[in-house]
Amino acid sequence: MSKRTETLPPGTAICSLDEIGDPGARDFSFGSGKTRFELFLVRTDGALRAYVNRCPHANQRLDARPGRFLTMDETRIICGGHAALFRIEDGLCTSGPCLGKHLESVPVEVTDGVVRIAAR
Repeated sequence: MSKRTETLPPGTAICSLDEIGDPGARDFSFGSGKTRFELFLVRTDGALRAYVNRCPHANQRLDARPGRFLTMDETRIICGGHAALFRIEDGLCTSGPCLGKHLESVPVEVTDGVVRIAAR
């Protein structure tokens, strides 16, 4: 298990599901300093996914323009730093310098309309 996702225990509330458009994406930060944990949620066709907000190529935030995670047609995740493209459904890089690598997924679940960290 990743040390980054271990910092958020299962059951931690992230937001209301209604706060994420469909399609849409939104970032969230927890903690500060060395314990800071950043993730983003992506919702498309009713499916919700979460990833650590870090590019596997440059170890930088994906949203160089704050809150911008999706391509213009909202079919892929894009890294604002170097335009790498990732599949929404599994975080696989399909174009760019990190080709074949994956975004780090974060398990989430929706309970009573609230998005929460799920157990791995």
